[in-house]
Amino acid sequence: MLIIISPAKILNLKPQNVVSKYTLPDFLDKSKQVIERARELNIEDLQKLSQVNRSIAQTNYDRFYNWQTPFTPENAKQAILTFNGEVYNGLQAKTFSSEDFDYLQNHLRILSGLYGVLRPLDLMQPYRLEIGSKLNVGKTNNLYDFWGNTITEKLNEAFETSGNPKVLINLASGEYFKSVNAKLLKAKVIDIEFYEIKNDGSLKTIVVYTKKARGMMARYIIQNRIEEPEDLKGFDAEGYWFSPQLSNENKLVFTR
Repeated sequence: MLIIISPAKILNLKPQNVVSKYTLPDFLDKSKQVIERARELNIEDLQKLSQVNRSIAQTNYDRFYNWQTPFTPENAKQAILTFNGEVYNGLQAKTFSSEDFDYLQNHLRILSGLYGVLRPLDLMQPYRLEIGSKLNVGKTNNLYDFWGNTITEKLNEAFETSGNPKVLINLASGEYFKSVNAKLLKAKVIDIEFYEIKNDGSLKTIVVYTKKARGMMARYIIQNRIEEPEDLKGFDAEGYWFSPQLSNENKLVFTR
C-alpha cells in the first residue's frame, strides 16, 4: 500500500532534531531545469504565475535564486518536516518513532511541482510552485507536461517496497492527482473523502478540515501499519466515521 499527499505552501524552515536520517530527491536534475526557468522570471511575473502578492513573490524570487546543489543537512531539510500546512498538522510526523519513519519512508510519497515525487526523508530546499502553474519549461507548456509520466513511473517503482496489495491511497488534492497517469499506474486507486454533516443533514466539504483529515488518515495508516484497504474503515479520529452508504469499492467516505 502506498499513500500520496500534496505538498504545502506553508514551510517550517527551522532546524530540526527529530530524525537524522535523510535521502536525496530522485529528480534533482529535472528540478534544476525548473529552477533555471523560474529564475528567468521577475517578481511581477512570479506574482502572475502564482497569483500571490508582491511580498510572497519576492520571497519566491529569493528562494529560486538561492536554490543550489548539492543538498546537505546544512542547507536543506527533510520534506516531511519542512511542509507545514494542515495535512502535515494532521500527520504530526515530528512525534513519530524511528520505526515509524522507516515505515513512512516506504509507504508515503509527496507530489511536488518542483521535485516531482518526494520521499518523506528526502532533503528539500524551500520553494513555492504549484504543479498546476502554467510555467513552460523547455518545450513543455506547463508543469504537468514537463513531468509527463515521470511521477507515475516513480510511484510504480515505489510499489516494489510498499508491500502487497498494490493499492494507492489517494490523499492528494485533485490538482496534484492530475500529475498521476492512472491508466499507467500498476495499482488500484482508492480515493478518500471527508465531509461535514450540516444541521439539515446535507454534506459539506470544508477545505481546511479535509486537509487536516487527510493527514490524520495518513498518520492512522502509518502508526497502525495498515496493509489492507478494508482496515481503513476503522479510522475515527476527531469524530469522523466511515460511511458505507456513501462509499464504494474505489472510494471510502468519512463523515462527522
